[in-house]
Amino acid sequence: MLAPFTAGWQSNDVHPLGSYVYDINGNKYLDSLAGLWCTALGGSEPRLVKAATDQLNKLPFYHSFWNRTTKPTLDLADDLLSMFTASKMGKAFFTNSGSEANDSHMLCSLRRVATIDTIYVALTVIRHSHLQRITKNCFTLCYVKLVWYYNNALGRPNKKKFIARSKAYHGSTLISASLTGLPALHQKFDLPAPFVLHTDCPHYWRFHLPGETEEEFATRLAKNLEDLILKEGPETIAAFIAEPVMGAGGVIPPPKTYFDKVQAVVKKYDILFIVDEVITAFGRLGTMFGSDMYNIKPDLVTLAKALSSAYVPIGATLVSPEIAAVVDSQSNKLGSFAHGFTYSGHPVACAVAIEALKIYRERNIPDHVKQIAPRFQEGTKAFAGSPIVGEIRGVGLILGTEFANNKSRDDPFPAEWGVGAIFGQECQKRGMLVRVAGDSIMMSPPLTMTPGEVDENNSSLSGGNNAPERTLFLMRGMAKHSFTERW
Repeated sequence: MLAPFTAGWQSNDVHPLGSYVYDINGNKYLDSLAGLWCTALGGSEPRLVKAATDQLNKLPFYHSFWNRTTKPTLDLADDLLSMFTASKMGKAFFTNSGSEANDSHMLCSLRRVATIDTIYVALTVIRHSHLQRITKNCFTLCYVKLVWYYNNALGRPNKKKFIARSKAYHGSTLISASLTGLPALHQKFDLPAPFVLHTDCPHYWRFHLPGETEEEFATRLAKNLEDLILKEGPETIAAFIAEPVMGAGGVIPPPKTYFDKVQAVVKKYDILFIVDEVITAFGRLGTMFGSDMYNIKPDLVTLAKALSSAYVPIGATLVSPEIAAVVDSQSNKLGSFAHGFTYSGHPVACAVAIEALKIYRERNIPDHVKQIAPRFQEGTKAFAGSPIVGEIRGVGLILGTEFANNKSRDDPFPAEWGVGAIFGQECQKRGMLVRVAGDSIMMSPPLTMTPGEVDENNSSLSGGNNAPERTLFLMRGMAKHSFTERW
């Protein structure tokens, strides 16, 4: 197979169990990234397996095209719209991933499907003639395409550009990779697309000016965003997209007052705010959604990963009632909205997601994260004194560590030394899997992690730091540096 994002060492991991995975040789690993930020309920939740099996026995598949859908699809839409309370959302659409969901922001496909209180697909297919009303909850949308469709409907054909942020990650398809602010996803792919712009990364440690406070840094970044909007012309800017906490870019929480200030800017110029909650939703930060923690009031929301705890592929997009009404009106005029996916709202995926949402609520997962997060965060940050650690940052159960020569943000290690990779390999030898990106390592463990597993995580990190310190000391040309202090 052609492995996606191939780099560094490779392994074959099988037999998941709770917060652990086992390789084909029987070696056990603490999965400190929850797969890819996604197996929030661990690798062996029987209720999710049962939900999938039950739905497979009832109706393994039916589409949501042409005024037809299934009960799990509608029920999941209802659940999500009631759960997300940071701002009112009016409709939901299901994709197969966060990348698809973000691509979908650029247009919108309004599907006329059955309402919960009329008729739905169970074991038989709905006949087109049986449908009488448009659901208030579920319609096909794609954010990027949706926003274009929305602005065309309002007579604003020039309002097409998107602003994302440097170091952001929003996916790897053509459009979502353009929104992503990581050079590796652009190089040799002829990306980003010309209608995508990037503004500053809100990483205070790396980019603040001497003497600049977090609030002052946030003010400067909001001013830079406004300057970019004015330079391009507000009439050309359609939307701004952001993760509450940057994930794959290095786990970067926002500086104080940042989202208040950037939201004021985009609102001033009638620019839609898209929040990418693919990583931060369903308790990751200690709140049900990242928007709750940072007082974000989005117009559109992207969800995926923990939506089904990654047991089956599914993503979702939520849109405000105002956008939904415009798209509804426009699609009625045109006769249809020509956009969608075969597997949108797949009944098995939706059934699993419904059960996952029940578990998040019944077990009060956000509260569990709040209780265990100090042990996780402080246990790791206790090792911040290492001379090769520049910064340790995080919130809830997500954390990033950035290595730097002599702890200086202005003195990075040569890329060819692979400091992060050395650390990652050492952690794997010690029975723990982490995410490596350049000279950063990231962790985002299952939300069900126990105190004992947190202690194991911190112990593995402590030992894992010895290898890069020792290797760097021996590096040719680095003898003048001392890395004898240990984590």
